[in-house]
Amino acid sequence: MKYKCLVLDHDDTVVNSTATIHYPCFIEFLGIYYPELVKNYTLESYFVKNFHPGVSSLFLDEIGMTEEEFVAEQKYWENYVKGHVPSAYEGIGDIIRDFRNTGGIIAVDSHSMTAYIERDFKQNSLPSPDVIYGWDIPKEKRKPAPDTLFDLMERYSLSPREVLVVDDLKPGYDMARAAGVDFAAAGWAYDVEEIRAFMKKNCDFYLESVSDLRALLFEA
Repeated sequence: MKYKCLVLDHDDTVVNSTATIHYPCFIEFLGIYYPELVKNYTLESYFVKNFHPGVSSLFLDEIGMTEEEFVAEQKYWENYVKGHVPSAYEGIGDIIRDFRNTGGIIAVDSHSMTAYIERDFKQNSLPSPDVIYGWDIPKEKRKPAPDTLFDLMERYSLSPREVLVVDDLKPGYDMARAAGVDFAAAGWAYDVEEIRAFMKKNCDFYLESVSDLRALLFEA
C-alpha cells in the first residue's frame, strides 16, 4: 500500500454537509441579521468563498462582522448542526474500513467540531478515526497551518511520503503543501469550475468520485 496514513477532511469529503446543512444555516443566519446580503450568495458562490479565502474571512472581512458577532454566528451554527446530521458519501465507509484493515491509519482534519465529527461517523456507521483534529483545537494550529500533520507524523512515526491528505478546499491543499505530503482533491461533492480548475492544475491527484479514491489507495 502506497500510503500508511489517510487524512480526510470531513465536510464534503466524508459527508455531504455544505449543500444540506451549512449553506442553509448560513442563509438562515443572514436572513435574520443581514437580510440585505442574502441575495448575494448562491450555493455555488458559497462553495467558492469556502474554497478561498475561507469561511472566517468571509464573515470577518467580506461581511464585516466584529469578533463578537462572529462568535455569535458560530453559536448559531452549532445549534443548527445539533439538529441536522449529514449523510456519508456512498462507498466512503468501505474505503475507511478497508484501509484500516490493511494496517492504515485514519485521521480526520476538519473545521467542524470534534463532537459533530464523532457524531456523524457514528450515525453513518463509519469506523471511528484513529485521531481527529477539529475546530476546537487552538486557532493557530488549524489548517491551513501544517501543525496537525507534523503532530500526526511524529505521533505515528510517519514520513511525509507515507501520508495522503484528501480535501475539497484550498486550506487542506495549503496545509498538505506546507507539510510536504501528497494531496488529493475530493471532487465528488460539487462541480464548480473555479475550484475544479485550481485543483486539477495544482494537486497531486484530482478525484472525481469516491471510487477514484479507492483506485488511488488500493489499485495504484
